[in-house]
Amino acid sequence: MISLQPSKGHLLVAEPSIIGDVSFNRSVVLLADHSDQGSIGFIMNKPLEYFLADLVPEIEVEFKIYNGGPVEQDNLYFIHKIPDLIPNSVEISSGIYWGGDFTIVSKLILDDKITPNEIRFFLGYSGWDSKQLNEELKANSWVIVENNYKKNIFGKSYDTFWKEKMIELGGEYVLWSNAPENPAYN
Repeated sequence: MISLQPSKGHLLVAEPSIIGDVSFNRSVVLLADHSDQGSIGFIMNKPLEYFLADLVPEIEVEFKIYNGGPVEQDNLYFIHKIPDLIPNSVEISSGIYWGGDFTIVSKLILDDKITPNEIRFFLGYSGWDSKQLNEELKANSWVIVENNYKKNIFGKSYDTFWKEKMIELGGEYVLWSNAPENPAYN
C-alpha cells in the first residue's frame, strides 16, 4: 500500500522482494527530482571500491564514490549540504543540494574546506520515466518514507542503512532486516 507519494527529498527503500538486482537490492534511494516527466535519485548505501582520486587524479583525497544507480554510470554526480560554497547548486530539500560548479568543488576539496560528511559523490544515478516509478510502487518494489535525517543523511552508515529502515517500518519488515541478502543461503 502506498502511503506517501514520491517527492523530491523522500527516500525510496527497496522492498525485500528486490532480489538479484545488483543496483537496487537492499538500497535506500534519495529522490533528487520527481515530476510528471520522471524521477531521479541516488542510492545512498552502495559504496564502490573507488575514491575521488581514482576518477579525478588531481584530487588526491580519499572521498568515497557511491553507486548512484544504473543510469549513466560513466558520469560523476554529487549532492551536498554546502550551497553557500558551491555556486549553481539546486536544492533537493531540507538543506540537501544537487550539483554545482565542479571546478570550485575541486578547489575547495584541495584546500580542505569540504569534508566527506558535507558532500557525496556518485557514479551514475537512478532514473525512472514518467510512469515507471509509480508502476514499481504499485508492484510493491519500493516503500516511500520521509527523509527524517534531512541534511544529516550523509552521516548514515551505509552498512546498516537498509536494515535500520526495515526495523523502522516494523511488522514483517523486522523479520527481513535479519534475513540473508540471498534467501537461498538460509
